[in-house]
Amino acid sequence: MSKPLRFPKEFVFGTATSSFQIEGDAHHRGRSIWDDFCNIPGAILDNSDGLIACDHVNRYKEDVALMKEMGVDSYRFSISWPRIIPDGSGEVSKEGIAFYRNLLKELNAQGISPMATLYHWDLPSILELKGGWRNRETAYHFRRYAEVCFTELGDLVEKWLTFNEPFCTAILGHLTGEHAPGMKDLAATHKVIHHINLAHGLTMEAFRTGGYNGEIGTTLNLSTPRPATDCPEDILAADRAADRDARVYLDPVIGKGYPKRYLDAYPEAPFPIEEGDMEIIGKHKLDYLGINYYTEYPVTFDKDHPENFKGIATDLPKTHMGWDITPEGLLRLLHWTHKRTEDIQIFITENGSAWDDRLDEQGKINDTDRVSYLESHLAICQRAIEEDIPLTGYYAWSTMDNFEWAWGYARRFGLIYCDFETQKRTPKESFYRYREIVKNSRD
Repeated sequence: MSKPLRFPKEFVFGTATSSFQIEGDAHHRGRSIWDDFCNIPGAILDNSDGLIACDHVNRYKEDVALMKEMGVDSYRFSISWPRIIPDGSGEVSKEGIAFYRNLLKELNAQGISPMATLYHWDLPSILELKGGWRNRETAYHFRRYAEVCFTELGDLVEKWLTFNEPFCTAILGHLTGEHAPGMKDLAATHKVIHHINLAHGLTMEAFRTGGYNGEIGTTLNLSTPRPATDCPEDILAADRAADRDARVYLDPVIGKGYPKRYLDAYPEAPFPIEEGDMEIIGKHKLDYLGINYYTEYPVTFDKDHPENFKGIATDLPKTHMGWDITPEGLLRLLHWTHKRTEDIQIFITENGSAWDDRLDEQGKINDTDRVSYLESHLAICQRAIEEDIPLTGYYAWSTMDNFEWAWGYARRFGLIYCDFETQKRTPKESFYRYREIVKNSRD
């Protein structure tokens, strides 16, 4: 019999979403790079877009009521830069500020603590025309946008996150072309990594010196691939893979700089580091680190790769995304991260799974695979706490089905089913199981 899922009373349970994926109401915000990407033929699996999405801007009270019914302590959402400053650097939208203040007031009234992410990939299009994250000036525009958010919303927000998954912005957006803006350029990728790190440092500096209330951290989808075998070459390959998938994002923000062997592997594509940058990036300590985790992959030695590794396929069970189900990988990642960050508290800011959810004849969604995934990963979180990892919260991805980036509406991660034609919300079996786990930890 498996061990009951119970957590310390102070452990934070939440759910998470992002602005472009759920908000809709596109005519009341500026244009973003994801609006542009959706217009590229073939870029989105089902040729959809985020113009309406879950219509959350107009239905936020209903959505907050469902979170209340679920019993969660906290809601992690992201603020849309183009909804706050439509052109990225100019006039602030009073309407945009008003929406987020209304959402935050509703959350606080229902006893749900907000965790606000400042950037979840929806860069204003006008800034992309000026070079986007490849342009150093974008980091300074971001600092100003962040200060607007701190000033206008800070009385209603307890916890802030600067960025969500810089890996995806850099690698998927600029190296593989799977995400906006759809580039395939290594030199551009390295500029993006460094300028996002710089923007993080500038924002931390603004928060620490500006007298704002609350706490601040960042969210990284750290990946520390496991070696395919226990031979020394594969063990080294896995460690090298962690340079690209984890250290170039984590190490600078905790004051350790970039991994030298990664920089040395690509002399033709240097990071655009200027004097003083690394001090700015790593000077201010994180109040907490968010980790997004979905899967872990194995790597083997590859003499032809600049970093001597390559990922390999497995026969493990997979989600609808085709991702291996590897809960033990989360424990390995948490231990690796804790050793590297020492006393910094950790939140799981995203964890979840996509399945081919269908309404049955009774209008219910019995998503047993998602329930199993949820339980197995929460069991790992419970074990991590027992092993003295400072894990203080867990946010399930996602609150509701939404626009899943390049997959459009063809992949569902939600604990709540969303009918994208009628916008009807229907809690899934996973919704009720999560509620039960939360309640059992409170009793």
